[in-house]
Amino acid sequence: MALKKKPVTGMRDILPDEMVLRDYVQDVIKKTYRSFGFTPIETPCMEDIENLSSKQGGENEKLIFKVLKRGEKLDLENAKDEIDVVDMGLRYDLTLPLSRYYSNHANELNQPFKALQIGNVWRADRPQRGRYRQFVQCDIDIFGEASNIAEIELINATTTCLSRLSFKNFEIKINERRLLKAMAKYAGFKEENYDDVFIILDKMDKIGLDGVREDLIACEFDVAAVDKYLDLFKKIEESGDGLDYLLKTLDEEASDPINSLKEIIGAVNKIKNDDFKIVFDPTLVRGMGYYTGTIFEIALPEFGGACGGGGRYDKMVGNFTGSDVPACGFSIGFERIILLLTESGFKIPGAPKKICFMVDKKYPVEKLSDVMNEANKLREAGETVLVVKMNKNKKFQKEQLEASGYTEFKEFFAD
Repeated sequence: MALKKKPVTGMRDILPDEMVLRDYVQDVIKKTYRSFGFTPIETPCMEDIENLSSKQGGENEKLIFKVLKRGEKLDLENAKDEIDVVDMGLRYDLTLPLSRYYSNHANELNQPFKALQIGNVWRADRPQRGRYRQFVQCDIDIFGEASNIAEIELINATTTCLSRLSFKNFEIKINERRLLKAMAKYAGFKEENYDDVFIILDKMDKIGLDGVREDLIACEFDVAAVDKYLDLFKKIEESGDGLDYLLKTLDEEASDPINSLKEIIGAVNKIKNDDFKIVFDPTLVRGMGYYTGTIFEIALPEFGGACGGGGRYDKMVGNFTGSDVPACGFSIGFERIILLLTESGFKIPGAPKKICFMVDKKYPVEKLSDVMNEANKLREAGETVLVVKMNKNKKFQKEQLEASGYTEFKEFFAD
C-alpha cells in the first residue's frame, strides 16, 4: 500500500514562496520586539499533562494532543483512566510554558523580565480559514511589572510591529476582567455563574444583544438580572463614554479597573504614531481562564475577526511557586497575518535582486569555478544568485523561475 502524501488533517506543507514571506515577517517581529527590550527565549513543545490540564487554558484544554506513556510505564491492561496512560501533551499556547519557564529560572533572569517567544503550538481544533491544528504563535510578555507600564509597552510594541508590516486602520479592543465581574455583580448574577455569563456575552458580535438575551434566559438565569445586565450595554453605547458611565453607575470596587483602563487608553493615544484606534469594548471576554485583569484583542478589518490578543495573568506563576508574580502578555495571530498579507499580494520591501545563472549541459567542467566565483561576488554584494543546469525546455524553466521572483538571467554556453 502506498504511503499517504498529504499532511494530516489541520496541518499543512508550506511552499517556498510562503516560507520566504514567513521568514520576513518573523524577522520584522523579532527586530521590532528586540528594540523594545524583549529577550528571545524558547520552551519545549511538550509539557507535563498536569500543567496543561490545570484548568487555566479554558476551552483549549479540551483540544490538547496528548502523548502516551512509553515502554514499561504504558500499562494498558491495568489502566483505569486517561491519566494512567498519558503523561505529556503538546503545548496549546506559549503562555503556560513561559510561566513554568519563568518559575524555574527567575533567579537567572533580569527583573522585570521581558520575554519574546515564537514557536509552534498544537490544538485539536476544527480547521477553518486562518486556523490550523499546528500553527505559529508570536508572544511578548512582561513578568514582575504590576503597573500599567506593562500594558502600555505591550500595546505600543505590538501596534508598532503591525504598522511595520503595512497594516493600517486596525483596532486594539480593551477591557478588564475585574470590570466584567463588577458588571455581572451589579446585574445580580451569582459569582459562581460569572464564567457561564461571560461565555455567552463573548458571542455578542455574532448573535447580537437579542441573541445574548435569548441564550442567557435559555440557561435559566433570572430574567430581571438578564435585562438589567443587557441594559448596561445599551447605556454604555448611548453614553458616548462608556467608562465614565460605568464609573458613575457601578459599585466603588469597579473604580480601580475603570481608572486603569482610562490610564492605559490615554497613554496609548498620547504616544501612538501609527494608524490604529484603541477602544473600550465591554463585551470583550477572552476565553482563557488565567486572565486576572486587563485583556485586549487585535481587530483587523481585512480579516473580520481577532488577529491576536492577550492580557494580564497575575496568578499563573503562583500556581508553580506558591508566590504570585505580576505578568502580562500579547500574542500576534501569526498565521492570520500571513494569510492577509498573501491575499493582499504583499511584496517584501527592499528584497534583494534574484539572479539566475543558467549553465548549458555542455559547458566545460573546468570552467565552472569561474561561474561560481562570479556568483559569489554578487552574493557578497547582497544579491540572491541561483546556479542551475539549463534544461532542454529553457523557456518553461525560465517561466518557473520568474514565477519564483527571478528577474535576471545569465546564460553560460560552451565556446
